[in-house]
Formats: sequence, structure tokens, C-alpha cells
Amino acid sequence: MASIPPPEGEDPVMPEATPHAPSPLSFPDFRYYWFARFTAVMATIAMVVVIGYQLYDTARSDYGMSIKEASFQLGLLGLVQFVPLALLTPVAGWAADRFERRRVAIFSNLIDLLIAATLGWFTWVDGLTLWLLFALAALHGVARVFSGPAMSAIAPNIVPPAVLPRAIAMSSIAWQSASVIGPAAGGLIYAAHPASVYVFAAVLLAVSAITLSRVRPVQPPPAAVRRHPLREMVDGLQFVWIERFLLGTITLDLFAVLLAGATAMFPVFARDILDAGPEGAGLMRAAVALGSVAVAVGLAIRPIEHNVGVKMLWAVAVFGATTVAFGYSTSLLLSLALLVVMGAADMFSVFVRGTLIQLNTPDHMRGRVSAASGLAISASNELGEMRAGAMAAALGPVGAVVIGGAGAIGVTALWAWIFPELRRARTFEPQFKAGST
Repeated sequence: MASIPPPEGEDPVMPEATPHAPSPLSFPDFRYYWFARFTAVMATIAMVVVIGYQLYDTARSDYGMSIKEASFQLGLLGLVQFVPLALLTPVAGWAADRFERRRVAIFSNLIDLLIAATLGWFTWVDGLTLWLLFALAALHGVARVFSGPAMSAIAPNIVPPAVLPRAIAMSSIAWQSASVIGPAAGGLIYAAHPASVYVFAAVLLAVSAITLSRVRPVQPPPAAVRRHPLREMVDGLQFVWIERFLLGTITLDLFAVLLAGATAMFPVFARDILDAGPEGAGLMRAAVALGSVAVAVGLAIRPIEHNVGVKMLWAVAVFGATTVAFGYSTSLLLSLALLVVMGAADMFSVFVRGTLIQLNTPDHMRGRVSAASGLAISASNELGEMRAGAMAAALGPVGAVVIGGAGAIGVTALWAWIFPELRRARTFEPQFKAGST
């Protein structure tokens, strides 16, 4: 049962965990939230995989670009998605802390539904151009920047704090299992009938919006004093900057994935190195998510409790090492196996990082801190794609992936030294300063 906004003058009451309801799925609102996240992610990941493949294939087939030139276009695709994220992240975090969070997330879903409908039409009439794909990818970046903080800030308000680590693992299962099904389904549907993949995505986004509307309203926590919106946006960034523990946790992911992100090169490896076609690109995405799901299920059943910081650091190092090995692989089966391990390592670090951030952030700051974390994740993903595309244009796709993976291992070692707070984090207990709330 979700928490209901209390009468004026009373403190909000969180639902209490009981011995008979230890699972997050015991709470109806969390079940709606879980399914809404699952369907939305399945839709958007399927779209992202197909957009990347369509852009690369269009650049090669319709524009006559070489492998290096078309790889650079994939890098630009990441850049155009990052620009709206960079510009709008403070606004999105403020919106999640100021407005009813479900409505913000539903509005984001509807933007993605519009994108799916547009892409479906232009695919049907064979009217896709690079500029159209870039423009719609940028609009998808706008939708994602508002969805992320709002969805992240909902979960802590619909389950009790004691259940939150398991809820985050369950939420990750929704994300990652959808990331297994979405890319594989998207690639197969696209290979059979290109425009149909966008019909598939549009239906799922509509289902997600309807399901999320069933969650009871999640009002932002009341603030003692309302300040100017710009001041409140800056407050969120300042909180992350001052709290070194949060800063180290967020920036570790930023720089590791910025360097080791290989997903932008999946269309290149699928089409021109492994000769696997669009189905292969979908299977690569699905393999990463499969490893993530396996770890997420394990963590939902038995969450880790001790030496969480050191384990997070080792997980990031393994992520970098498997990226190096993937870059050298010329076998589809070996590549998929390496991507499963990569996804498992990434999921482990994501679980630890997500739990640490949520439990080390006061509720009235969660939207803005989640936005800052989301910006770091998006910067690492989209700018990582730009980095990979630019390096692939100069060194080739294999060199771009291998050097990036090695760089992530180096970043992990450096961050363990610069931020000893990460190594010293034994449990998920809140560590923010007393005056920070």
C-alpha cells in the first residue's frame, strides 16, 4: 500500500514492513510501478537499438559512407541525445521534487510514444534521413531526462526504507529483463517488418502510462521554505559536490562508462565484424541485459550487506576487463558470452551505487540528486558513444573499444585512491552529514 499525503500539519507515514510482507511486490503500488517500468524500458530499448542500426545502415547504404565515417555518425547520435540531457537535467530534478512525480513520468512516456509513431511512419514510407533520426534521438533525450529522476524518486515513497535495497534490485530486474527482451524482440521484428517495431514500442509505452497512473499520487515532500527554482536546482548540485561520498560514487560511473562504453559500436560489430546483421545487434544488447538480470535476481533474493564499496570497485574493474576482451573477439558466441559477464558486473555496480545514492540522500533532495546521478549516467553513455565513435573514426572500432576498456580499469584504481570513502563503505547505512538535510 502506498503512502498517502498526510493531512496538513502531520508527518507523512511510510508503510511499515511486516514479517508477512517482506517483498516489495507485497505493495500493490510497487507492482504497478514495476510493470510500468518494465514495459517502458522494453519499448525504449527496442527503439534505441533499431535507431542505431537504422542510422548506421542509412549512412552506409544511402550516403555511401565508409565504416569509419558511419561509426562517427553513431558517435554523433550519442552527442545529440546528451545535449538535451545536459541542458535540462537541473530542470528535470527540480520538477521531480516540485511536482507530482507520476505525472512527470507519464508525460515522458507520451513523448516517447510520439517518437515511436513518427519513426514508424517514416520507416513505412521509406523516408528516413540522418537528420530526422538525429532530431528524434534528441527528442528522446528530452523524454528520458524527465523520466529518470521522477521514476527514481517514486520508489522510496512506496516501500518502507528497510525494503528499499530489495526494491531497487527488483526495479533493476524490471529494467534489465526488459533490456533482454526489448533488443532481441526489436531486432527480430525489424528484420521481419521494419515499421512494426515502432508499433510494438508505441503499444508498450501506452500500457506503461496507463499502469503508472494506477499508482497512488506521489507528491513531493513539503519544503519548509520554497526558494527560487534556480536556487533549488543549484542546491541539488551543491549537495552532491559537498558530499564526497556521493560525488565519488556518481563520478566513478561517469568516467568508467565514458571510457568503456561499447554499445555504440554494436551495429558496427554486428554488421561488419561479426557478420550478424540487425539480429546480432539486438542479441548483443540482450546479452548485456541477460547478465544484468541474473545478478539482479540474485541480489533481490539475497542483497549484499557487507563491504559494499570494495565490491562496487571490483565490479567496475571487471566491466572494463570484459570490454577489452570483447573488442578483440571475432566470434559471435564468444562476444555474447563476454557481454553477459560485462552486464553482470555492470548490474552489480549499478545496484550498489543506486542503493547508496538513494539511502544517502534526504527525501526532499532525491529528485535533484537522482537528476545529477542521471546526468552522470547519461553523460557516460551518450558522451561515451561520442568518444567511441570519434576514436573508431581514427583507430577503428576494435581500437576504440579496447583502449576504452583499459581506461576504465585505470579510472577504478584512481578513484579507489582519490575517494577512500568508497573503499570504507562497509554497509548501505546513510553517511551524509547531519546538517545536509
